Amino acid sequence: MLDLDRDPQTGRRRQKWHSGYPTKRAAQAALADLIGSVNHGVYVAKSRQTVAEFAAEWLAAITPTVRPATLYSYTRNLRLHVVPYVGTAPLVAVDAGTLNGLYSQLLAEGRKDHAAGGLSPRSVRYVHTIAHRMLKDAMKWGRLTRNPADAADPPKSTSSGSPDMVTWTADELARFLDGARTTDRHWPAYLLLATTGMRRGEALGLRWVDLDLTASRAAIRQTVVTVNHEVQLGTPKTAKGRRTVTLDAVTVAALREHRKAQAAERLLIGAGWRDHDLVFAKVDGTPLHPERFSRSFAERARQLGLPRIRLHDLRHGWATMALAAGVHPKVVQERLGHASISITLDTYSHVSPALHGEAAETVAALVFGTTR
Repeated sequence: MLDLDRDPQTGRRRQKWHSGYPTKRAAQAALADLIGSVNHGVYVAKSRQTVAEFAAEWLAAITPTVRPATLYSYTRNLRLHVVPYVGTAPLVAVDAGTLNGLYSQLLAEGRKDHAAGGLSPRSVRYVHTIAHRMLKDAMKWGRLTRNPADAADPPKSTSSGSPDMVTWTADELARFLDGARTTDRHWPAYLLLATTGMRRGEALGLRWVDLDLTASRAAIRQTVVTVNHEVQLGTPKTAKGRRTVTLDAVTVAALREHRKAQAAERLLIGAGWRDHDLVFAKVDGTPLHPERFSRSFAERARQLGLPRIRLHDLRHGWATMALAAGVHPKVVQERLGHASISITLDTYSHVSPALHGEAAETVAALVFGTTR
């Protein structure tokens, strides 16, 4: 029997039975270890709570502290990729081997869309991130003495850089904007994305009150996101995401024309107009659905015969062209809203060789003059 601290609510003495040891000596050794853990404040009573039960408790507890999209993502990944595999295991029995076995299974057979194959290493690493946070809280709450995810080995990336990043050249981007100008009501939004590097949700959440067209500035204060495919208004995730972006003259002129066109649409809709003050909205003023907006962009690019890219690649294209043109990486970081300059440099490392070559020639010219 192990003596614990008194119950903080009742003041009664608390004791815990531990049994099942093969010999008296083993029981005495275990008792000594348990007394040491109590004295050091790391004792965890044996519990039958399973991983699935703790996951449900954890999700309910963090609901007020995380963004709706984050909660949905955590819930979905735990439901699809953790609970079916280790949900019935006792929480206290989970160790690094348990998690490594889970990751191997997910890599081999983790897809839930009835297609053959497993999850990508990147997706499995995200599952590891969620599990690590959940188990860290389990340790903080006194359910575990340590976080087994600290010793686990999630799959490493099989490639460096950003393999999915495909961007248009400046000429291809110009072709797209010229082709969409008179045929697509979303053209001003495409233009803003292409000339600022904004994220999709930032552009779709932009309000007229956030724009100062006289000063050529846009303040990013609101975003549009989808949670379980439903549109919701939110705010930037980080302080760096709340930023002001300077606009070029062409974009400012396009936004002025767009404001006139939107005012005309509003008059036609009349009482059916829903005023969210959004710069880019449906014809009735309600927020555009981000996923449908992306599909509209892809369809327009296909019609114009351009290489297939994602809408998000307009952001990558802006950053790539800016860095290649000699714009300082710190400026690029601030316009993109990255948390640190290292993220910018790592994401666009493919531009580095050209920058290094230009730097070598620039410094050599200072030392040796324009001619050798």
